[in-house]
Amino acid sequence: MELQEFKNTLSSDLPPEKISPYLKALWHAGKDNWELSHNIAQDIHDMNGSWIHAYLHRVEGDTFNANYWYNKAGRRMPGYSLEQEWEEIAKEFL
Repeated sequence: MELQEFKNTLSSDLPPEKISPYLKALWHAGKDNWELSHNIAQDIHDMNGSWIHAYLHRVEGDTFNANYWYNKAGRRMPGYSLEQEWEEIAKEFL
């Protein structure tokens, strides 16, 4: 699946079947369902899950908590838009 195809699925009521938990968390974030996205991300116990978790706290505006999770992910908080980061993460897992 390509990025645009994944983005097009955001018009559906349910995420695509057989996508990774990473993409499922991003899909829900893309649907502005922060709570469900966060619940999925916090159950992913690796650096990739930490990256998504960091992004979600950045969305929330909690930069202190976001920085904690970026550090766990081995990354720095980006200086570009949330939309651009969402796409970057999605591309990584597609």
